[in-house]
Amino acid sequence: MKTNKDEILNAALSVFSEKGYEGALLRDISAALKITKSALYKHYEGKEALWNSMIDYVEQYYSEHIGCVCDIPIPNSWNEFQMLSLKQIDFTLHDETVRRVRRLLMTEQFRSERMSDLATKHFITDIEALYTKIFVGMTEKGILKCSEPELLAFEYTAPITVMIHLCDREPDKETQIMNKIKAHIKRFSQEHKN
Repeated sequence: MKTNKDEILNAALSVFSEKGYEGALLRDISAALKITKSALYKHYEGKEALWNSMIDYVEQYYSEHIGCVCDIPIPNSWNEFQMLSLKQIDFTLHDETVRRVRRLLMTEQFRSERMSDLATKHFITDIEALYTKIFVGMTEKGILKCSEPELLAFEYTAPITVMIHLCDREPDKETQIMNKIKAHIKRFSQEHKN
């Protein structure tokens, strides 16, 4: 049976997210794929090459599934805003690839400058840019009164990001954590209605 690139990169992500770069071995990845280590070498010359391809794959996955700031629809109401937020949070919490990436970034951000930059991008700057655009658009539509959309985006996203990371550490508390997130979104919406 032939193993394709996506299967290899998904297996690599799974192993690297569990064991970290230093702890993961190519034999762990080949075992997860049920292929020999030599068969894996036909695709990648070594662990570092596989690691770099996996990171590129993850970035492509984010781009395809989460999109970019330019693609985000601007809500026409606070109800739409809440639904959009909850949909994004649900995807972030439950998409297995995104969960593995988050775990990988949390552990590897201290080992590699590239991973540190990606952690900052995915945990802070991208989400802030997304909500800055949303808040600018909602202000232009007269739904929100806001003179500092970047600061408001930080105020909105930071508690949610913290709660998502808490949910990763304590998945058995997801219901309680989601209740806190929903309360935060509701309070935020009520406080910032125009």
